[in-house]
Amino acid sequence: MTQENARQDTDRTPTEDIHLRTKGILPVQKLKKLAEAGIIQAPPAYPLEDEQFQPNSIDLRLGKKAWRVRCSFLPEDETVENKVERLKQYEISIEDGAVLEPNCVYIIPLLEELNLPMSNVSAQHPLFNGKEQPSESYRLISQENLTAKANPKSTTGRLDIFTRVITDYSHRFEEVKAGYQGKLYLEVVPKSFPIRVQTGHRLNQLRIRHGHTPLSDQDILRTHHNEPLLFSGQGDPLAMDRIKVNNGLFFSVHLHAGENEIVGYKAKKHRDLIDLDKIRHYHITDFWEPIRAKEEDYLILEPEAFYIFASKERCRIPPHLAAEMVAYDTGSGELRTHYAGFFDSGFGGRETDGGARAVLEVRSHDVPFLIEDGQTFCSMLFEPNTEIPDFVYGEDIESNYQGQGLKLGKHFKQEN
Repeated sequence: MTQENARQDTDRTPTEDIHLRTKGILPVQKLKKLAEAGIIQAPPAYPLEDEQFQPNSIDLRLGKKAWRVRCSFLPEDETVENKVERLKQYEISIEDGAVLEPNCVYIIPLLEELNLPMSNVSAQHPLFNGKEQPSESYRLISQENLTAKANPKSTTGRLDIFTRVITDYSHRFEEVKAGYQGKLYLEVVPKSFPIRVQTGHRLNQLRIRHGHTPLSDQDILRTHHNEPLLFSGQGDPLAMDRIKVNNGLFFSVHLHAGENEIVGYKAKKHRDLIDLDKIRHYHITDFWEPIRAKEEDYLILEPEAFYIFASKERCRIPPHLAAEMVAYDTGSGELRTHYAGFFDSGFGGRETDGGARAVLEVRSHDVPFLIEDGQTFCSMLFEPNTEIPDFVYGEDIESNYQGQGLKLGKHFKQEN
């Protein structure tokens, strides 16, 4: 080797390989690597923060402005901003906070952008403020291209805030196709209450997938047999013959309780605004009408009213899995039964903890609808993680809803 070649070899930028050997949801440690590699990016004034990273997702933050638009849309043949130009009514700054009114559609650019690799064997240079950092580069080596899926955070759903991520040239909400490189936008529609939002607030979260490998019904049953997923209200693992599966694991609604015990909440109309900065601040009864147990164990839902209930079963998500609650099939009733969908690894604690109830955000459309205690109500899909996350949902990351029963969002005082 000549002296010149030796010097060039010494000066060559070191490369770190990011290997994805198994398929599934990327855990927190891999998400952080993708951020270092510039696959997940943020502007210089708003660098990514450690608390954005969850066991198998990253929280996305609201940007500096919001467009009030006439209607929802999908920009299949153009960019989001081109579509907004035709539909917007006005633009507001949210840097110092702004109020979003109920049943109005807003489009908010998010601070984070994605730079998903075009190839499953891809050299990736870290990008900081649009400039390459010369000291190190990354090579992503995977069997399949990366894709992403977004969903509202739990608190967002419990406040009845309807949100969906939109990307340029997309024909589907919430899904980010392989090779996407560009901005992310959030459609925000407050439904029950006016909300005050500000730059940096986190209403939704993003998972990145290496392949799409949901557990089959047989896989779910085998997992439950070896490591229980569902428990009774008393925390005992459910017998195999009580597990309902059909393209996912089914839950039922909990309406049976002691006399005068609260089994749900109904959102009140025409209430004051909720400032998303104010945690454990608002009195429950100012915004919610408690629903108390009845001897008949049934309830008739009013059309378009918003309710919070809990699942009859308690659930837990083992560290090697991630889960998503999906909207109920309208073939079984005109119901929307879950707006916030992601359940992180570790939700519900250890097997000895007996799981936690899933909180259900429910709206009946068009007609009054009867629900009864134990009625099948929602479905959960499971996917494996590519690796066990470095940390899981729970006390280590001050998770708001670990071990929950029927629990409203963190903005309300937990009154007795």
